[in-house]
Amino acid sequence: MRIRAGVVLIEDDRVALIERHRAGLDYYVFPGGGVDEGETQEQAAIREALEELGVEVAIRQKVAVIHFGQSTQVYFLVERVGGEFGTGAGEEFTDSDPEDPQEGIYIPIWMPIDDLSQHEKVYPADVAKMLLKARTAGWPEEPIEIVEGQG
Repeated sequence: MRIRAGVVLIEDDRVALIERHRAGLDYYVFPGGGVDEGETQEQAAIREALEELGVEVAIRQKVAVIHFGQSTQVYFLVERVGGEFGTGAGEEFTDSDPEDPQEGIYIPIWMPIDDLSQHEKVYPADVAKMLLKARTAGWPEEPIEIVEGQG
């Protein structure tokens, strides 16, 4: 089973997302990627934030665990402690071919949190919904657990 670690980075009422254009589809994803062998989920989230966004982050708390068939995605609320947003140099940027529609492009962006509800294609949608709810209700003390495909 593959585990993916992702980050929820919020600054100035905006959330960091990766804008994707791939295989004729346009969508947004929370930054993150696979947990490497010998790496904790937290270490993977920190590494992915640096690779994809160019920022150093500190973990504040685990906020969600989402199960998709044979994979699990874990999301952490993080805060930036260094780096420059948009300078990520992970293989997504260095080895991808924007002209190849199967690879597409990755663009780190700041999306105003108020705009999240206007975009249908922000994945995972449950993390986007949780972020909107957290603005008024705060973050849950324990991470929410979601099994995709079940109400």
